[in-house]
Amino acid sequence: MGTTNLMIPPSDDDGATISGGVARNNGDVPLHNRACCVVVEFLVRGTLKSHLIKHMDIKLPYKEVVRFALAMARGLSCLHSRNIVHRDVKTENMLLDGELNLKIADFSVARLEPQDQREMTGTTGTLGYMAPEVLKGKPYNCSFDVYSFGICLWEIYCCDMPYADLSFTDASSAIVLRCCRSAMTRIMRRCWHAGKEAGHGRGGAATRGSRH
Repeated sequence: MGTTNLMIPPSDDDGATISGGVARNNGDVPLHNRACCVVVEFLVRGTLKSHLIKHMDIKLPYKEVVRFALAMARGLSCLHSRNIVHRDVKTENMLLDGELNLKIADFSVARLEPQDQREMTGTTGTLGYMAPEVLKGKPYNCSFDVYSFGICLWEIYCCDMPYADLSFTDASSAIVLRCCRSAMTRIMRRCWHAGKEAGHGRGGAATRGSRH
């Protein structure tokens, strides 16, 4: 995990609370010299993805969809305001506590956004959530997370995995259900085109979500 090196606040409401950690071997634990272990809170409801799978037949109430979307957007906005790009935003990396409060987790591939975007071109993340510029090996920034957020929003709304029946090539085209509310559709599309539009800098995901 990269939470300690990235200086993520241990008590941030939108991230899993850090309870402790160790960055070196104290003689009692046989750790590699460069090993870093972080102890985080246990979130009893598991991942958001598992919660969605349980509701595949009966979709989530729209208010709950908005609640999850806003919580995720606020968490990402917090990261982006600190120049942190998560780079693996997906429902499997969103955890739920006993009251269904959403927390962002797994910062193993997160990194600070460089001054020069050309320094960040490596392919990372999870297929199906990765922005086109990442798949093509082009430079990217926090818009990578915004695109992934749009995919998660689709998944939360539909309680299904986008592109589940499509090949990798077909999955490059975003799909919006006709039955989806127009306001939600607009947010999804804007997230998927975040890398092409100007003004979608840090905090953009939360701003767009809160307006709808």
